This record gives sequence, C-alpha cells and structure tokens, in this order.
Amino acid sequence: MDLNGLTTVIADLKEHVLTITLNRPDRLNSFNDAMRAEFKALWRFADDEDDVHAIVLQANGDRAFCTGVDVKEGTFLAENPFSRQDPGVDLSPKQNGCWKPLICAVHGMVAGGALYWLNEADIIISSDDAQFFDPHVSYGLVAALEPIGLAHRIPIGEVLRMVLLGLDERMSAERAHQIGFVSEVLPRARLWDRARELAERIAAKPPAAVQGSIRAIWESRDTGRAHALATGMAYTVIGNPIGQAQVTRSEVPTREYEVR
Repeated sequence: MDLNGLTTVIADLKEHVLTITLNRPDRLNSFNDAMRAEFKALWRFADDEDDVHAIVLQANGDRAFCTGVDVKEGTFLAENPFSRQDPGVDLSPKQNGCWKPLICAVHGMVAGGALYWLNEADIIISSDDAQFFDPHVSYGLVAALEPIGLAHRIPIGEVLRMVLLGLDERMSAERAHQIGFVSEVLPRARLWDRARELAERIAAKPPAAVQGSIRAIWESRDTGRAHALATGMAYTVIGNPIGQAQVTRSEVPTREYEVR
C-alpha cells in the first residue's frame, strides 16, 4: 500500500508504529466515502504488514478529533435495504480483522461516528478540552450503531444519557476519565507525544503475545465465559511459543515502570 497516496488521512510508519492522522480539519475531520475506503485499506495493510506493531490514531485541526459523517457529502448506503452496511464495517479495526493494538488520542469535539474508532480502540487518551457527544436524536435520527458499541465499554446509563440528551449536553474529558472511557487526560500540547510514547512501549513487546492477547480479550465479549476461556487457552497454545521466541527473558526490564 502506498501510504503517500492517501487523501483524507496522513499515515506514517516509523519504528514499528503506524500513525494515522485524520486530515480533513476544514470538515472537522468528518468521514466521507473516500475516508471509509482508505481506512478499510489501512486496516488490511496494518494486519498484513509485520512491521506494524502498534497503531496511533489522532487528528489534525484545532476544533475536533472527528464529528462523524460528513453531512454535506453524506456516505454510501446501498439502495437495497438488505444490502446496506454500517459505515463502521469500514472504519473499525476489529471488524476488519486487525488485531494490532490501537491507541486513540482525541481532542476537541468527539461526536457521533467518531465513536466507531473509540469503540474498538485498545487505549484512549484525551486532551483536557475533549468533549464527547452524540447528536443523532437531536436531528431526528435513531442513535443505534455507535451507542451499541459504546455500551460494551462504559456504563449503560452513561450511554443512554449521551444519546437522549443529544446536542444539549457534552461529556467532559474529566467525566470520561471518571467512568473509564479514557485512561488518561493531558494538556493538548502533550497528547500526541504521550500517544507515541505508549505506542512505542507496546511496539517493543513481542508482537505475537500482544496480538493474541488483544484478540482473545475482544472476542471474549461476544461469547459466554466458558467458550471465551476455551478460546483463550487455544490462543496461548498458538501464540506463546511464537511470542517467547521473540524476546529474551533475561533482558526484559522489570524495574523501569510508571505508576498511574
């Protein structure tokens, strides 16, 4: 894949970290059909490329990480209702079979369809000015797809409050941190550097162990406990021999850590 040929995002692969930057600031980084196609290709690239150990998703512009679909351009939906697909099928890494760790670094407005990415992120950090909301019902639209994904990571009451109040209320970065939606809140000037730092630490670990862990944990949310444990055991049998061969145990640092 030619990372230099993208039109809606900037993508850069350096030292095992793929950094993807939403680059439609004049449209508040809203997604259109071109962005959907580019993300579908990016997830395939990230999955296939062994040099990608971790992914950072961030956004250009002062006002927003992303405000969802571009309301002027719209986005493709098949005329046949039985052929229609959720745009999240293109935008979301796990739905595209990409089990590389994803860190989302968000700022400003984080609205509506932006949740497609956050719902499948492994780590979310935010600037202290980030605000989260879902405007669907205010415009007479059913809020279903993004909130359903969100309900798998934050309390249902918080999801319903966001959905039902629509444009009348925004969740602050502080509140998002309180409920475990974001794991860290920083001044905006430090956001991207911190995302890169976390990604580099993850990327330095054995890829097989990281990817197997992500897949086992995410897939467990779609099954019962017994099935999830059985699948998890299978992944340890598959992944442990590969992962252990990717690291020298005696050289793993054990005293260099942060307390959060």
